[in-house]
Amino acid sequence: MTPISEAHTMTSLASERSWLLDPSVLKLVHQCRRLIHTEFGVKLHLTEEHLEQQLADYARKTRSSQLTRVWETLKERVPQLNIEPEEEDDGLKRNYRGQVIADAPPASAEQDEEGQIDPPRKKKVIYRGQVVG
Repeated sequence: MTPISEAHTMTSLASERSWLLDPSVLKLVHQCRRLIHTEFGVKLHLTEEHLEQQLADYARKTRSSQLTRVWETLKERVPQLNIEPEEEDDGLKRNYRGQVIADAPPASAEQDEEGQIDPPRKKKVIYRGQVVG
């Protein structure tokens, strides 16, 4: 990013987040961040680009009634936080500690001129300096 566009991004981000200047709202945001960190092990920063969306997503996933309560209070105070989920969860996504795990990319099958598919190479396993398996 150029310094000018970076400054513009920071300025527009700051104007969009003017609600964070209210000390009572900021206190609620900090409570949400602390509860999210405790439950999911994720540390959200106030300067993150999609902070509102991330707060909303974790509030939907939480099992903590306290986080749900704080988030609802925060949404009442700041109407722009009423954010719809980014994508519908069809239940097929794999989760680990509340985070969606990206699916492994499909194994790329190399085709030669005749259309034959090469079998994937076996990984060489080295144990104590010796090739095994």
